[in-house]
Amino acid sequence: MLQKTSHYMRQANLIGGEWVQADSGATIDVTNPATTLKIGTVPKSGRAETRRAIEAAQTAFQSFRKTSALERSKLLRKLHDAIMDNQEALAELLTMEQGKSLTEAKGEIGSSAAYVLWFAEEARRAYGDIVPSPWADRRILVTREPVGVIAAITPWNFPSSMLSRKIGPAIAAGCTAVVKPASQTPYSGLAWGALCEEVGIPKGVVNIVTGSAGEIGDELCSNPLVKKITFTGSTEVGKMLIEKSASTVKKVSMELGGNAPFLVFDDADLDRAVEGAITAKYRNSGQTCVCTNRFFVQAGIYDSFVKKLSEASAKLKVGPGLDAGVQQGPLIDEKAVEKVEEFIADASAKGGKVLTGGKRHALGGSFFEPTVIAGATTDMKFMKDEIFGPVAPVFKFETEEEGVALANDTEFGLASYFYTGDLGRAFRVMEGLKYGMVGVNEGLITTPEAPFGGVKESGLGREGGHQGIDDYLDTKYVCIGGLGL
Repeated sequence: MLQKTSHYMRQANLIGGEWVQADSGATIDVTNPATTLKIGTVPKSGRAETRRAIEAAQTAFQSFRKTSALERSKLLRKLHDAIMDNQEALAELLTMEQGKSLTEAKGEIGSSAAYVLWFAEEARRAYGDIVPSPWADRRILVTREPVGVIAAITPWNFPSSMLSRKIGPAIAAGCTAVVKPASQTPYSGLAWGALCEEVGIPKGVVNIVTGSAGEIGDELCSNPLVKKITFTGSTEVGKMLIEKSASTVKKVSMELGGNAPFLVFDDADLDRAVEGAITAKYRNSGQTCVCTNRFFVQAGIYDSFVKKLSEASAKLKVGPGLDAGVQQGPLIDEKAVEKVEEFIADASAKGGKVLTGGKRHALGGSFFEPTVIAGATTDMKFMKDEIFGPVAPVFKFETEEEGVALANDTEFGLASYFYTGDLGRAFRVMEGLKYGMVGVNEGLITTPEAPFGGVKESGLGREGGHQGIDDYLDTKYVCIGGLGL
């Protein structure tokens, strides 16, 4: 256990400003995926604890909603500074529980802080309107008010930054929150509770509950005090949450699964495309919702691209995230490794050729070799299913129309990428791709200033950008009459 992290590694839930254990005393073990050793435990809470957290958030909301936008902005600025002052400790904690390299973890903590700072600014720009009235003696005002208690459910792959995109706008809008972090990576979520305490965010504004996903989720969905659910995770779970939230007609924001295409046209800068491909595929060992799932390369440069991608993939340094120079850590668990092996076996059986990698890494555990598969075809599993691992299948296409059609052939629509040197093609393809986000000649496009989110079965709503606060606000129309004008 690293000394620096100890202050932020909380092994208790935060409810109404108090650090508490589960009513039953039951706990969940948390392990380091690089070593498989137990790091510690967190409470295995259920419906009763979640209900108390919701009630604490509702109580806090009565006063927090009345704070000024400037006051909330200042709190968020303090939170940003606290995150950056402790970036190293928070990154080490993140790497220990999640496995990603320390470099990537520091980047994620920096991104978390950047989202908080962005929403500190947006807090003061949640404008309403004064609408020209059709009546001489009336005035029309449109105001925006906090929705109330929000529930945030976050995944294990980006346990800090996924939370920043939810806590940031919630506080900015004047909402209070109940947070359920993933059981595999709960400490980065609980650390937000310690940070919020440190900077003086009032008790009950942010509550964090760990434990049974089913029990906690059911209470969050059915409790009428919760006015909005924001979830990042699989489409399958997202659909369940939408369905369960319908009984109380909650607002929902869903950032769900992806199946990102990465198109490389004959006129692309090949070296730039390979560099972007490495970033878009292997970040967090391929365990991101926006990472490339399918590479589509035009026939004219297919062989060159595959060769360069294989060479670059083979050079990636695999190892425990805390080791110097490591570029790819372990997969989250054994189940993730088995899923990756299934994809590779399926592709190999259908004529795919493994050019590099293809098997578990010599380090053992859940480490896996960066893998490139040539000759990918549309009947292979990864055409439709999300890999969530370091496997790069490369398909060949002939025409621009064919490439765009292949890229769109999925029920998902989160992120997409393409490389071209032709300006006209850039606009045609950008407009033809049915995705919420498009990277043109870039493989890493996420930033707080831009709206993050998908279309089709990849979700509802946006995180980041000026749009990121919208779902935390209700619009109210006020007609003022009898003015005697």
